[in-house]
Amino acid sequence: MTDPFIQTDTPVDLTNCDREPIHLLGNVQSFGALIAISADWIVQHASQNTAQILGLPAEDLVGCVLNDFLPERTIDKLRERLRATSTENSMARVFGFDVFQDGRLYDISLHQTNLSFVLEFEPKTRGTDHDEMAIVTPMMRRVSAEGGIVDVSAMAAKQLRELAGFDRVMVYQFGPEGDGSVIAEAKDEQDPVTYMGLHFPASDIPRQARELYKRSLLRLIADVEDEVSPIVPQFSPEGQPLDLSLAVTRAVSPIHLQYLRNMKVQASMSVSIVIRGELWGLFACHHREPLYIDYERRTAIELLAQFYAYEIERREARALTETTGRAQKLHDKLMMQLGSNQDLEQGFGGIAAEIQKVIKFDGIALYSEGKYLTQGSTPGFEDFQKIARFLNTSAASRVYATDHLVARLPSIGDVLDCCAGILAIPISRKPRDYIVLFRTEAVRQVAWAGNPNKPVEVGSFGARLTPRKSFEIWKEEVGSRSEQWSPTALRAAEAIRVTLLEVILKLSDEMNLERKRAQDQQELLIAELNHRVRNILGLIRSLVKQSRATATSLDGFTTAVDGRIRALAQAHDQLTATEWKPVAFRELLKTELRAYLDGDEDRIDIGGVEIDLAPDAFSTMALVFHELVTNSVKYGALSVPSGKVEVACAFEGDGLVRIEWQETGGPVVQAPTRRGFGTTIIEKSIPFELAGTAEIDFRLTGVHATFRVAERFVERRTEALETLAPAPAPEPDATALLSGPVMVVEDNLIIAMDAADILGEFGAKAAHVAGSVAEAFRIADAHSLTLAVLDINLGSETSLPVAKYLNERGVPFILASGYGGQPDSLADFPPCIMVQKPFTVETLAKAVQTVLEQGKPG
Repeated sequence: MTDPFIQTDTPVDLTNCDREPIHLLGNVQSFGALIAISADWIVQHASQNTAQILGLPAEDLVGCVLNDFLPERTIDKLRERLRATSTENSMARVFGFDVFQDGRLYDISLHQTNLSFVLEFEPKTRGTDHDEMAIVTPMMRRVSAEGGIVDVSAMAAKQLRELAGFDRVMVYQFGPEGDGSVIAEAKDEQDPVTYMGLHFPASDIPRQARELYKRSLLRLIADVEDEVSPIVPQFSPEGQPLDLSLAVTRAVSPIHLQYLRNMKVQASMSVSIVIRGELWGLFACHHREPLYIDYERRTAIELLAQFYAYEIERREARALTETTGRAQKLHDKLMMQLGSNQDLEQGFGGIAAEIQKVIKFDGIALYSEGKYLTQGSTPGFEDFQKIARFLNTSAASRVYATDHLVARLPSIGDVLDCCAGILAIPISRKPRDYIVLFRTEAVRQVAWAGNPNKPVEVGSFGARLTPRKSFEIWKEEVGSRSEQWSPTALRAAEAIRVTLLEVILKLSDEMNLERKRAQDQQELLIAELNHRVRNILGLIRSLVKQSRATATSLDGFTTAVDGRIRALAQAHDQLTATEWKPVAFRELLKTELRAYLDGDEDRIDIGGVEIDLAPDAFSTMALVFHELVTNSVKYGALSVPSGKVEVACAFEGDGLVRIEWQETGGPVVQAPTRRGFGTTIIEKSIPFELAGTAEIDFRLTGVHATFRVAERFVERRTEALETLAPAPAPEPDATALLSGPVMVVEDNLIIAMDAADILGEFGAKAAHVAGSVAEAFRIADAHSLTLAVLDINLGSETSLPVAKYLNERGVPFILASGYGGQPDSLADFPPCIMVQKPFTVETLAKAVQTVLEQGKPG
């Protein structure tokens, strides 16, 4: 210890007391005394009234020992203050008290440790005409007025220097590994020596010393050359040494004293900065001459240090709040960006951009379901797999961060340039998927106050830590590490982890819902396809029958059937078109009705407001009116020459558009005895798909249907449309277009024979049919072809090789496809003319004529 006993003209001799304390300090220094009294000893050694003593409170036992050499008033004061030391690490303080009632004032510290009471007395070196709070309060305001942690620290160091009078005051902050650095310094401007920015190894303040700093917040060494007094006796009757952890006058390690001498420091003071129960840092104060600060002023210094700790904690809390706010904004943005139509892979770019706003990184990678997407400076896939396997050994539900990855995973030493440090955010459990942030190697110069790699030497104190003999700046190059991940970055990463898990769960739910919807839709499509195939077959049969009944010649019959089938194909193409743009409602009706009017366009009257159908409404409306037209052709007004249909559209003003269908002049209508699939489509499609209504009335005079569609699916047409046109007339006679042999490449025999017959009508000498590429090559080599018709898709292959072969030989050819629009594969073919299937005389005649007029292949 360094600071004990009461100094009087005639020192008090406690050794002559008839009740000797267990621990007694001799007269060793100029400003204090320490007395430790064991309650157990009192009970065992009291010379009188033992039974009465046993019934007294512990603080009264103190009075029984001290009443031989301290006044009764002093003992009462000490007993009163000891009652406030019931909690761990609590201390009672008395300032400027007349201990001997002779006018000499002392500052007193009292606390209990285990079964002992420790009382410390320091002579008052100044009078009582001062107010410490009046001094400290404006200092607190100055500290509080600063902004960031660095500015607050600088102001706190300056204020503490003014309050304590030391030559130099430093704010020393501990790092995560126990090392520390000076982040603020207040000193004489004329002093050329500075410790600002210097780093000190963890060995300078061992772990046990840091634990002690958490219990005892202030430690003063008034003079490093003071004599040290032993404790007499050294052990209690139980064989335990006295615990002086909270004693303000205890000595320090002789190694620390030598440490200070090496720094040419004669007096020092350290004040703990404790935040949330942990040692955040220290105020380190140095003076070139001995300097004593009385207990009352030291208490004010403690108050200033605690206020500084509060300000640091408040700013860290504010930074945490700001981080939480940014994380919430990030959550909201990610939830908006990753909607139902976008998964993590598609939204990776947006995720990376948003995370970059919250956490600084040099590269980012998404590893999900075996896919590896990256941005910035990242390792290759093989190296990342090593990292992924390493991450799989960590906790599945925690963010993992390190600024020194190679120390934990030496196998990635070759890619330190891009992943010296990582922050991994798990976004699943099985398989383990991650978003990983990378930081590159931060090779930097750290100013060490001495060599951190040589903390232990054999010196005068044996094989122990020897005080540093030189405080010259030691430059150490810190490699293979990245910039550290801050606590706010880790908190933000945890918020991102929760957000992404929420997104994944949302996407998973939507995927399951979409899968169920697709399954239901597939079942509906299968049922619809079955219905429509049967309907089309029946319709074609009816067309053939009606055409035969009205035809006057075989040629007329063939032409009528051919034109109507072509119109049906065009209607089907329009129904399944993928172009996403509004379509005129009148065009929908024209396509559906063209096959049946055959020049009788006056049988259909389309009136009212001209409207366009939104893309997401067109398919539904086409399906509904296809069913109406089909039923009318089979059973209603269009099944007889005298029948008519009126269609009218109107905006009702209540957010709905009314469309009416009225049949007249047809046979007597009878309501169906059973509800078929077509009737279900008419009645339920618009209410279900287009937020509208559907009413169908089977009147005797003709079917009457009223539909109402929400206005968001309908637009008022601003451009005029042509009147309903009849079916296109056949092209002029094309019997003399061709001569010589031709080839049809088609994998369906019936369709191929139909095309060959048409080409024969055009004058072809012979029409050869091929069902595969190999057969097409054989025919092309065996005959001098004058023309070829090639179906693009031939089952498991395409006709592209044949097209290129014919193009090289100068043989003109026509491409055919059964799909609406232009196939994507058409871009690979040589320039050519394309026709839609099914083949007709008109479409093939026009194509052949165009090809021959061009006079070049395709």
